[in-house]
Amino acid sequence: MKVKDILVQLEALGDEKMRVHNKKRGAGDNQFGVKMGDIRTLAKKIKTNHELALELWDTENVDARFLATLIIDPKKLSNNQIARIVSSEKFTHIADWFYSYVIKLYSDRETLRQEWMHSSDVMHARAGWSLTSGCVARNPELVNIPALLDTIESEMPKAAPEIQWTMNSTLATIGINHPEYRERALSIGEKLGIYKDYPTSKGCTSPFAPIWINEMVRRQG
Repeated sequence: MKVKDILVQLEALGDEKMRVHNKKRGAGDNQFGVKMGDIRTLAKKIKTNHELALELWDTENVDARFLATLIIDPKKLSNNQIARIVSSEKFTHIADWFYSYVIKLYSDRETLRQEWMHSSDVMHARAGWSLTSGCVARNPELVNIPALLDTIESEMPKAAPEIQWTMNSTLATIGINHPEYRERALSIGEKLGIYKDYPTSKGCTSPFAPIWINEMVRRQG
């Protein structure tokens, strides 16, 4: 299957409401507005196809990039390739898919995390904080949690919105998973007030760290 054939299929699956939804979330005009379920169905038909995934990514089409994240082979990527891909995508929904389906599974992700935490590239830094949040939850021995809390307290207020989101996730993850740091995480969240007034749909948990932490701890208990 060739890229042009896939783009024809994606265009046929396009939905105007989805296009509007994507634009509200920050996507550009190079999209068909394919629903996530339809992209997943198409990915299952294609299966893993690394070279095709790279070609789809290079089209810069939103739907093609969502699809690429599902059929790419993380084991065939180099650190430099991943860095280029991450830097090339500003739509955070795609960036989050690429994190979940590629970066999170990548064998040398710790090298990338350490590099990206000090990067001036917004999307690298965003992904670095996502990786750090994962470490806090699964591999806390890799991070210095008190130092992370210091950094979040001092830098999150002035961070780019893209980075702020994953820094906040790290703050919440610390409070949820590490009782010994919970009081300080809650205090930082209250002090900064970031996402305090964030619109939250019924049934969803607010991204405001104190609410998020307390709700997840309540569920655990």
